[in-house]
Amino acid sequence: MRVILQRVKKASVIANNTKYSSIKKGLMILLGVEHCDDKSDVVWLTKKICNLRIFDNEKGIMNKSLLDVKGEVLIVSQFTLHALTKKGNRPSYIKAAKSPIARKLYEDFIQSMNNYNKIESKFGSFGENMLVKIENDGPVTIFIDSKNKE
Repeated sequence: MRVILQRVKKASVIANNTKYSSIKKGLMILLGVEHCDDKSDVVWLTKKICNLRIFDNEKGIMNKSLLDVKGEVLIVSQFTLHALTKKGNRPSYIKAAKSPIARKLYEDFIQSMNNYNKIESKFGSFGENMLVKIENDGPVTIFIDSKNKE
């Protein structure tokens, strides 16, 4: 699994010309599921994300986690995080999980974040074309791949 985390002041998702979900201070998480991912990737990423100290403390130093600031979370499925761009100019998505597997792990990830963070995660509309609005705070943007645990 791959994620792009963006520390945000606010973020929202619009699907079918309707505001689908939105958050205030917290994390926008773009989640890409690979065909070889499983529940262990979900568990590892959840713990890593919730404890990552990327929010400012009282002195303006990034030393607080999502849990510390009781931040909100908006999770959007993004298969394009697994794009292969080595050959040619058209990205290949052969490493991205097929829809049934991706949907299941996406839903597992949302549930895992809800359980670990104790704040209900908001999410996008799986498989839909969406407009994502992000007010990046910092900006702070971090890439994490569960295959690089070591």
